[in-house]
Amino acid sequence: MIDRYTRPEMGRIWELQNKFDIWREIEVLACEAQAQLGTCGITAEEAQWIRDHAGCTAERIAEIEKVTNHDVIAFTTNMAECIDADVPEGQEKPSRWVHYGMTSSDLGDTALSYQIVQAIDVILADVKELGATCKRRAFELRDALCVGRTHGIHAEPMTFGMKFGSWAYMLKRCQVRMEQAREVAATGAISGAVGTYSSIDPAVERYVCENLGLAPDPLSTQVLARDRHAQVMAALAVTASTLEAIAMQVRLLQQSDVIEAEEPFTKGQKGSSAMPHKRNPITAERVCGLARVVKANAQVAFDDVALWYERDISHSGAERVALADSFTALDYMFGKMQWMLDGLQVYPAKMEHNLWRTRGLIFSSKVLLALVDTGITREDAYVIVQRNAMKVWEDIQNAVDGPSFRENLEADPDCTLGVAQLDKIFDPWDFLTRIDVVFERLEELEF
Repeated sequence: MIDRYTRPEMGRIWELQNKFDIWREIEVLACEAQAQLGTCGITAEEAQWIRDHAGCTAERIAEIEKVTNHDVIAFTTNMAECIDADVPEGQEKPSRWVHYGMTSSDLGDTALSYQIVQAIDVILADVKELGATCKRRAFELRDALCVGRTHGIHAEPMTFGMKFGSWAYMLKRCQVRMEQAREVAATGAISGAVGTYSSIDPAVERYVCENLGLAPDPLSTQVLARDRHAQVMAALAVTASTLEAIAMQVRLLQQSDVIEAEEPFTKGQKGSSAMPHKRNPITAERVCGLARVVKANAQVAFDDVALWYERDISHSGAERVALADSFTALDYMFGKMQWMLDGLQVYPAKMEHNLWRTRGLIFSSKVLLALVDTGITREDAYVIVQRNAMKVWEDIQNAVDGPSFRENLEADPDCTLGVAQLDKIFDPWDFLTRIDVVFERLEELEF
């Protein structure tokens, strides 16, 4: 998926070489901090040598790991090869200071936090871009009259712009969640075997974290507690669910019996191998499918929170898959949603047609209130409205071209509403006299 579909920045973040490059930087920063502190024998010159000569490659690390069966030792071995390659014969090897006083999780967990922050920044850019698109399209379609649906059944009139506006607000909440998750994730630890700083000064941790834009964990045992990662994965899952909800709307709107909107259908595109007329919502369906993966991976993160005592590695292999896959899938989903919503084809004429398909039944709530205003009890008014509405409903289900809801009301002697009142009630825009409030609020929304 990375090579073909994912934006290059997200793919690069989860490549092994990027992880090892971050590991290298952490080790170099730790050496620099040790030299500044003077708490061990490393000199400023040695720290600079390490900075200038430190290197590593994923390929060489993989070769060494076949023997060591330990990725961090394979990494430090490769790093030592690079650092010491040009050291004159008989001179002490500067690489002996690499990983001094540290444990594997100091390196791995701090680097993982940095990768997560990198990845969240990509997702945040995705969220802001799609949110701005939804806001723009909401105003473009502010006056596109359509019917609202509850339980899939026609309810009251609204405008199509309100749909996009609702999506914009959903994405804004995703932005807030991802920003909160970023803050929780931006944490590092260089504290030794069980977090006691037994062989390393806490100042090293502060120096490393500061240079990586992370905050030192106030009390790491040997690992960063996985509730941090669970919060990140939960935010990813909710974001994926949000995209799924929007994509589901597109799928519903593209049904042949509705067809008020549909995802772009590009020149030369084919919808079905058997039925040439088909224009299927394949992109929206793909987004819905991938959301299941991201949501399922969140459960992995929840299960990773519980570890034995100060640390085990039951979380390690699982999160390497789940984090990378979730970020990669979500970034891909955003790319497809941006393409789909920016170019979503909308059909206002069909919206107007659908609005009247139920022959005025969608005005029942207004009729009910108007009857109550004439002095009829709500219970009696409800009976009058439902009686006349159900006649229309039965005609529609039986494909009978019978009278409309309004015509039934006009013929009902119990209906106390006059022609002028009915004219006002059966104007769909009468439902939307306060819609400015919604769009004034939306105008203030920023991404």
